[in-house]
Amino acid sequence: MQKLSDELLIQSYFKARELNLNNDFIELIKLEINRRSLGHVLKVFS
Repeated sequence: MQKLSDELLIQSYFKARELNLNNDFIELIKLEINRRSLGHVLKVFS
């Protein structure tokens, strides 16, 4: 996931939620989003 751009990572998170993918996978994406200090983006779109 480190090779994904910030924008692609955020898009992947929302697409994974839209497709109801495995919660463990979604949590991994969220962990990476938070590691990059991008958590505020999720709050804006929640």
